[in-house]
Amino acid sequence: MSGRVRRVRVVLLSGLMALVLLCAVMGIFIHHRLRPEPNPIETRADFGNEANWVCLPGRADSCADNLDATAIAADGTLQHLAVTRQADPPIDCFYVYPTVSRDPTANARLVLTDEVAFVAYVQFARFGTVCRPYAPLYRQTTLRALRASALGIGPAGDRELAFGDVRNAWETYLARYNKGRGVVLIGHSQGSRLLKRLVQEEIEGKAVQAHLVSVMLLGNSVAVPVGRDTGGDFHSIKPCTAPAQIGCAIAYSSFRANAPPPKHSRYGNDPGDGMTLVCTNPAALRGGTAVLESYFPTHVGRRGNDWTDPPEDITTPFVTVPGLISGQCVHSGGNTYLSISTNGRPGDKRLGDVGGDVIVFGHALPDWGLHIIDVALTQGDLVKLVRAEGAAFVAAAPK
Repeated sequence: MSGRVRRVRVVLLSGLMALVLLCAVMGIFIHHRLRPEPNPIETRADFGNEANWVCLPGRADSCADNLDATAIAADGTLQHLAVTRQADPPIDCFYVYPTVSRDPTANARLVLTDEVAFVAYVQFARFGTVCRPYAPLYRQTTLRALRASALGIGPAGDRELAFGDVRNAWETYLARYNKGRGVVLIGHSQGSRLLKRLVQEEIEGKAVQAHLVSVMLLGNSVAVPVGRDTGGDFHSIKPCTAPAQIGCAIAYSSFRANAPPPKHSRYGNDPGDGMTLVCTNPAALRGGTAVLESYFPTHVGRRGNDWTDPPEDITTPFVTVPGLISGQCVHSGGNTYLSISTNGRPGDKRLGDVGGDVIVFGHALPDWGLHIIDVALTQGDLVKLVRAEGAAFVAAAPK
């Protein structure tokens, strides 16, 4: 072996050893930085304590903040849309928020953090214009626990603890606040998963089901046998097919039209074995393509003047882009999802892409779709639907 080759081999081995050492160090770093800390001591959450609610009617909280929006037309014209709330909405809404906790433990503290307050504001507060808003805190599985579970270095959190909080909050709501009123259940992601279980175990087939106006499980799934509308996750609750339908379900996961769910996707894949997923487009309950009434927070991920070209200063907390975004439920290739398209034409002054992908190391994760903006994409349509459902529920109530 020549001295040159020997030196090259030594250099390569040294480099490999350094790489192994670096990987070991990074493994220790990841293990200690991402593995959740032990959960705090469990106690039964007291939802008779108003501090354990994110939103309650008549209170100065996230659901009472300013909801004004700026409508941006294709020609760049801006219109201020002032929002007022009904003085006495006829029904209630009960909301469970998605995974947002940055706590270091596997389950979150029962504390109102900025992340929880903000997600309730952008996802749920607008519903408070047509229903009384109720949103409990709960000890959800944290972001750290989800990452650790995905890496195989820690538990995915105590799901029973999270569900127990939601169930206890629901029982308190019924006992203290409901007083026979109709109620819409609204959730996203982890919140939808917990609400689906709540319906299965605590609502469907029980007397309280008569008060269920609808259940909106956004960014999650409801399974049904192929060709049927019940008999899967729910025994009697059907997908919503008309605005005045009562006691029905809305469920969808959104993906770009040019980026459908991949094989084994986290969202949007049919279960198989004779089962498929429900997809209900709030803007077209009977199917087909429809323009969506979307509402996006103005300053998330961008400045207030990044919505138009050339830039216009937008000062409202929300923007809406009439005619720009459309959606259609698609059942194809073992996938069921809400397919999202943008309709910008040459000369359109609005941004060409509203974002919504889950980005890791600069790349969009294809199996998440537009999970971040599942609610924002159809929020105006969902609020209109709740208004129509509420009117139908009141009209059908015994006089």
